[in-house]
Amino acid sequence: MSFPRLIPCLDVTGGRVVKGISFQQLRDVGDPVELASAYSDGGADELVFLDISATLEGRENMVDVVARVAEVINIPFTVGGGVRSVDDAARIIDSGADRVSLNSAAIERPVLIDKIAARYGSQAVVVAIDAGDGVVHTHGGQRPTNLGVVDWAVMAANSGAGEILLTSIRQDGQRTGYDLELTASVRNAIAIPVIASGGAGNAEHVAQALRVTDAALVASIVHDDPSKFRELRHAIKEAGVVLRPYEEVPSR
Repeated sequence: MSFPRLIPCLDVTGGRVVKGISFQQLRDVGDPVELASAYSDGGADELVFLDISATLEGRENMVDVVARVAEVINIPFTVGGGVRSVDDAARIIDSGADRVSLNSAAIERPVLIDKIAARYGSQAVVVAIDAGDGVVHTHGGQRPTNLGVVDWAVMAANSGAGEILLTSIRQDGQRTGYDLELTASVRNAIAIPVIASGGAGNAEHVAQALRVTDAALVASIVHDDPSKFRELRHAIKEAGVVLRPYEEVPSR
């Protein structure tokens, strides 16, 4: 049986987890290793780690942090930010990640999707789409393109992506709910899984997303108190969404 997935997302810059509103007004919310460990123990299905300043700063992903996170978790781990080549992907996967997430570089060179998938398999390639006003944005959501969101999702899937991570820039950090219409339109257009991102404010928002797609990212509603992740998971199940069973680990 395939279960919908609940995935905490760690946006990292300067070695710290941050959270903002519509990709702006970033504030520090904690240490990535500590948060990753708490979520792994608390029943997260997977973890996403995004180095949100790597592309803007033109540098490689923080593989040292990736390695430290990989040591403390026992769930699948996707890492994005600054992945511009097969070698970049190799460094991240060799550091302990299960998948890499591509964004700006994949738009500039779609063949990169196929090259990484050829080496590691499509299951190891996630294409992240930052969506605003119907078009794809690059460089941390700062630069709009002429690519339609659904069109790019179809292209990415056809190029070998194993999954789409879809973030609504408008909804990001607002805590008013995901863009369900956008999420459903992308999910209905492709045969690979789609992760909804941007806008979760409560368990019902997450449950709504999981009814129209395969997985949901959460950040703002749990980062200030990671112990609430267990409560969130329980509330989503109470809303009628069947999540993966797991053996609860006592709080550390």
